[in-house]
Amino acid sequence: MKTDLDQAQLNSSATKHPVLKTVAAIIAGFVTWILVASILNFPLRAWWPHYHEAETAFSFTLGMKLARLALGAAASLCSGFVAAWIAKRHQAAMYLGILLLALFIPNHYLLWDKFPVWYHLTFLVSLFPLTLLGAMLKLPGGRVRTLIPVQNSA
Repeated sequence: MKTDLDQAQLNSSATKHPVLKTVAAIIAGFVTWILVASILNFPLRAWWPHYHEAETAFSFTLGMKLARLALGAAASLCSGFVAAWIAKRHQAAMYLGILLLALFIPNHYLLWDKFPVWYHLTFLVSLFPLTLLGAMLKLPGGRVRTLIPVQNSA
């Protein structure tokens, strides 16, 4: 059983370096995005006939494009979850979402002619909110909470 002193020490150590913890959470979230996307991409390459060839030539079928969007959504959810888990606050996931957008917008600009507009917009528009949603799934105590506090008008 934890004493009040133990709890105070835990709270103190958790708040000593919030900036470093947030930066670590952002880095871990980014690494998580890459790992989840890579791990989920392996079965697509292995089990989907001609997927690997389509990947190298950027000639995906509609089903392949939808699978890639689902893969990106899962990676975004997981990365936001990890960032919130490490930082114990939603700001890390917000900064992670901004970082992901900053990194993916130039890539999608370079690939703009390789995919239809709906594909780029679906990926880019969903990147930030899905990262935040992942964070909402893991906040202190494991409870789902909203990121923006609701104020009573009364």
